[in-house]
Amino acid sequence: MARIAINSNVFPFPMPMVVVGADVGGRPNYLAAAWVTRVNYKPPVIGVALGRTHHTSRGIRRHREFGISVPGRRLAAEVDCAGLVSGARVDKSGLFETFRGKLAHAPMAAGCPVSMECRLVRIVDLGDDEFVIGEIVGAYAEKRCLAGGRPDVRKVDPFLLTMPDNRYWAVGECVGRAWEIGKGLAERLRRAGK
Repeated sequence: MARIAINSNVFPFPMPMVVVGADVGGRPNYLAAAWVTRVNYKPPVIGVALGRTHHTSRGIRRHREFGISVPGRRLAAEVDCAGLVSGARVDKSGLFETFRGKLAHAPMAAGCPVSMECRLVRIVDLGDDEFVIGEIVGAYAEKRCLAGGRPDVRKVDPFLLTMPDNRYWAVGECVGRAWEIGKGLAERLRRAGK
């Protein structure tokens, strides 16, 4: 199939939407973010790219703690709003009901099915943005969203962002189990390599 060159600043993969929380000026502030990923297994570490001038970023740098909450799609309007207005100009503390875990300055959004509180490990300068890396010191989930003690993606009902079309999408159907659906092919490759 023929390939054509496209703009290198394209985001071809759907990105999970989260709400990043930090205490700023004595109150919780929330920011919508989609550039988020798990970056280490033990200890559990997560990273999120944020604009360095965001109000939330100031709170993270000051307290070295932050929360990441995974919203269900029913919260899409609230999450979008959290990304549209600046906490420097608007009080976003009432946008979500806040709860806290072990850390004093890692506010999490109670309406989100899954939340994690993080202790800052490092901030990596990326130019316009910063990659904020935090160790997950506590994780919380609504009981209704668990299956076998673990979050069930169907019950969490997260949503994704695509760019540059700037649209939110629901998670689709399961295509197979990781580290399982490729076992037959892996075995054939191993035998062919002998």
